Amino acid sequence: MRPKSPRRLHDGQISQLVVASRDGSRVEVIYETTELIEAPNWMPDGKWLVYNGDGRLFRISPDGTVGPSRINTAPIEDLNNDHVVSPDGKHLYISANDGHLYRVGIDGGTPERVSNEQDPSRGFRYYLHGISPDGETLAYVGLELEGGKVITRVCTIPSAGGPDTVLTDGACPVDGPEYSPDGAWIYFNSEAAAKVPGHAQVFRMRPDGSDLQQLTHDELVNWFPHLSPDGSIVAYIAFPQGTVGHPADKDVIIRTMRPEGGATVDIDRFNGGQGSINVASWSPDSKSFAYVRYPSGKPK
Repeated sequence: MRPKSPRRLHDGQISQLVVASRDGSRVEVIYETTELIEAPNWMPDGKWLVYNGDGRLFRISPDGTVGPSRINTAPIEDLNNDHVVSPDGKHLYISANDGHLYRVGIDGGTPERVSNEQDPSRGFRYYLHGISPDGETLAYVGLELEGGKVITRVCTIPSAGGPDTVLTDGACPVDGPEYSPDGAWIYFNSEAAAKVPGHAQVFRMRPDGSDLQQLTHDELVNWFPHLSPDGSIVAYIAFPQGTVGHPADKDVIIRTMRPEGGATVDIDRFNGGQGSINVASWSPDSKSFAYVRYPSGKPK
């Protein structure tokens, strides 16, 4: 099944898959294409990057010399760009545009649904973002309709399937929940401190929802924090002031900071946003991370 309403590139626009060093001293385009690709994720063995394209998953070597090749997830092929790799490297967990979460073997196969059926009146949808270091728990955004409004909450569910646990109260928009490598925190973006709609900042909380801490405090709109595997640095994307949500085609900045906030470094600035760095994309040695730019032009 092909995606029902996939996002497409504009005429003359390309996708550039980029690998950058943690300090920004090396920023290398490893692959260019006229197709829309999104959300690169690094395999735990360091041998592959996995990305989303046209509702499907593909893998490519981190230097761009091998691939891309498709990871077959049929019949679940209408995927969004939220996917994670199990810590043991044996499974991929994927979000489909039917609103559910699935597990599939690392080399592909028939996906197994792990999310729960919800009352249709809720309009509930699962958007996957993180997996605990022991591989036992998935962190996701639960989106539903309440009184005609879209409400989002940070939630968790056992990776093998089981009951959902809600960690935030839905009072403000949230997204991108991801575990720290030691399992002590869940990092995410939230409008909890926003004085104007859309002004998301980076937060963290304990896996039980306690001890909420704000980590960024600036005028930009900050999304999708990703901790390096060694826990020493966070990469995230900053949208222009006044941005609502995480749209495409914005003048964005990839930044890093300390895990507790501060010491912010700008790594790269480009046209991007939606799809650029939605999922964890650090190399297992914490030396590099990947993201996607969307400039205008023709591939080389």
